[in-house]
Amino acid sequence: MVSITKFLIGTNHFGDSLRYRHGAKKTVNGTNEGHGPVVAWNMTRSCNLKCIHCYMDSDCKRYEGELTYEEGKKFIEDLGSFKVPVLLFSGGEPLVREDFFKLAKHAIDCNIRSTISTNGTLINRKTAEEFKKIGVGYVGISLDGLKDTNDQFRGQKGAFDAAVKGIENCVAVGQRVGLRFTINRHNYKELGDIFNLIEDLHINRVCFYHLVYCGRGNQMMEEDLSHQQSREVLDFIIEKTLDFHRRGLDKEILTVDNHADAVYLYMKLREIDPERAREVYQLMQTNGGNRSGIAFANVDSMGNVHPDQFTQNHIIGNVREKSFSEIWRDTSHPILAGLKNRKDLLKGRCSTCRWLKVCNGNFRARAEAATGDFWESDPACYLTEEEIAI
Repeated sequence: MVSITKFLIGTNHFGDSLRYRHGAKKTVNGTNEGHGPVVAWNMTRSCNLKCIHCYMDSDCKRYEGELTYEEGKKFIEDLGSFKVPVLLFSGGEPLVREDFFKLAKHAIDCNIRSTISTNGTLINRKTAEEFKKIGVGYVGISLDGLKDTNDQFRGQKGAFDAAVKGIENCVAVGQRVGLRFTINRHNYKELGDIFNLIEDLHINRVCFYHLVYCGRGNQMMEEDLSHQQSREVLDFIIEKTLDFHRRGLDKEILTVDNHADAVYLYMKLREIDPERAREVYQLMQTNGGNRSGIAFANVDSMGNVHPDQFTQNHIIGNVREKSFSEIWRDTSHPILAGLKNRKDLLKGRCSTCRWLKVCNGNFRARAEAATGDFWESDPACYLTEEEIAI
């Protein structure tokens, strides 16, 4: 993640304490010394929607073999012992699991910050109140544009209205809630309307995701933004972030899955505010870029461990057979070992890029999907040859 608000304005939110904490870059098994990684748990593959860009290829059906409640509790307890700072409950749609609240509460009791990634359509007032009651740190609700665009992506009419109602229910009870928006050629022109929605609905936080080619999203490779469009989108996000700040609106704005954003923003600041640019470069060095396999991990509904949620074709181990903490520290798997010290393995533009120390090779899942080689260059890096030349 790249915190646009942190870079531009210097704000501090919970995630910034993990991303930009002194010494974080030097750790190889967690967010910082003595702590495990942030873990995203796809606790079920089942979903009430069928989104065309779903990295889990989820459907509205029951999947056999998913971790049981007791297995989930044991898994969470190990995460607590490993001092994992955040557990992101994801899916599918996590709220279709009847034991979601019990498991989320158990994580909180194990001193883990519980967050949820949801399509929002199942969040009524009672559900929102329960989030607040047990202490869920953050509810991230996905939208893909305004009504028609969103419903087409989500595969169901009325999905937009239901998600907006879910947001409103969270806001009404004082639950911290954010928007998750995956940018592509079909919806990037609606960004202005999305920023209006953020303001009108009093949404605390927004994450703009770059498209990653996996699951059903793999079929959308040709629907990704061009490099020029990516630059234009970031320019727009920067301007809207500054506009919110000028008007006294406290919003946390991030981009996700493309560390070229950090470099691009730094280069712009270097021209207009050199002093702020120096501070931002220090933040970039502290963070170190992509942290898949280091400070971020994924566990799927069957208990398989992956470097992140987009590399589910690479299984590092299974929590039914060995504890997560043991799996994460075991470097016998070449992909996990490589990610923890990847610079000499990278190929193409990434291997010779001047920004490698602050980007860390960007997103491996996208590189593998586009080229067949896990260590090749990420095709979504939109920096020019002149900008990356040493």
